[in-house]
Amino acid sequence: MYARVSTAEVQSGKMDEVLSISRDSVLPAAKEQQGFKGGLWLTDPDTNKVMILTLWESREDMEAGEQSGYYREQVGKFGGVLVGEVVREAYEVSIQA
Repeated sequence: MYARVSTAEVQSGKMDEVLSISRDSVLPAAKEQQGFKGGLWLTDPDTNKVMILTLWESREDMEAGEQSGYYREQVGKFGGVLVGEVVREAYEVSIQA
């Protein structure tokens, strides 16, 4: 299993909008992707940071969304509510409890 971690800073006062976009648009789109296994949206209201961790059955499934433009499309849905660029990292899941 693989995990994609995307982190970003949210404009002050826009966290509820980020969560609404995530819940109503990004998560349903993710559920349609081959190999999607789930995700976590982590927020820190004190620093206005969000971390989105998505789990994928295989590296190929995770990377397919990046190559097809799916990932870029999802990030684009947050236009106007983020500060700076989204930082994306990928990890192999070594232990799952």
